[in-house]
Amino acid sequence: MEKLKIDLSEIVKRLDIITKDMVSTRMVGNYKSVFKGRGLEFEGYKEYTPGDDATLIDWKSSKKSNKLLIKELEEERDLTLFFLIDVSSTMACSSIKKLKSEYAAEFVASLSYTTLDAGDSVGFAMFSDQIIKRMPPARSKHQFYAILKTLANPLFYGGDYNLAEALKFTMSFLEKGSILMIVSDFIGLKGDWQRYLEVASGKFDVIGVMVNDPADVILPEDSHQVMLEDPIAGGQLLVIPDQIKDRYEEHVEAQRRTMKRIFLKANCDFMELSTNKPFIGEIIKFFNKRAGGGR
Repeated sequence: MEKLKIDLSEIVKRLDIITKDMVSTRMVGNYKSVFKGRGLEFEGYKEYTPGDDATLIDWKSSKKSNKLLIKELEEERDLTLFFLIDVSSTMACSSIKKLKSEYAAEFVASLSYTTLDAGDSVGFAMFSDQIIKRMPPARSKHQFYAILKTLANPLFYGGDYNLAEALKFTMSFLEKGSILMIVSDFIGLKGDWQRYLEVASGKFDVIGVMVNDPADVILPEDSHQVMLEDPIAGGQLLVIPDQIKDRYEEHVEAQRRTMKRIFLKANCDFMELSTNKPFIGEIIKFFNKRAGGGR
């Protein structure tokens, strides 16, 4: 890949519009509430003294201890959003003008802007078969422009894919209770990634964000021979799309259902995006759904 065609100036222009859309749907004001473990958290008990909030009295525990006990609550902590971004070779594929990697970068940049604007922290790691670049969570204005600059660097893209190692790496340093968004096409999964996903779910609020190109889902109709190439191994295969279209789409749909089922079973959430559709509407729908307690 010689140049990643991310139009940073266009993103910056669109961010104000996107943020206004999110504000109009009350997403910025309420988005913290849709994540697990937000709000006031139970810390323990203390004996009631005059002036304490009587609504916090735990009558059941008080009866057992023969003392009037109230719950001690820890104030809500700032939210930390961490992106785990797939920059492997399959993300550089596209059947339309926008690469999956470009779409993913714009998605990350937009959501980072909104999160930082709300006063919370954002960080990320770019990965292929290894960690390519890591930026620890921070909430400064400089963080957003550092994220943009890093996402637009073509030297950070390409290579094989290893989600298990990326999850293992992330769990070694990311603070418990953080929101972990895995942005990937999830093509080329291998190793013990499901086990690491389950472990990560116990530490973080994990959200899988599947980025698909239209050709990842539907094979274009064509009665002529077409040469397909493996973006990782480099192998080639000559096919006639019309002859394999039905089987291809059935296989892809089965994989999509399996991926979503694995995430939900691991107590993670799952979101699907397509590069031929704006992501802002999907983000708002996703957050509204979570706010309503659905998946």
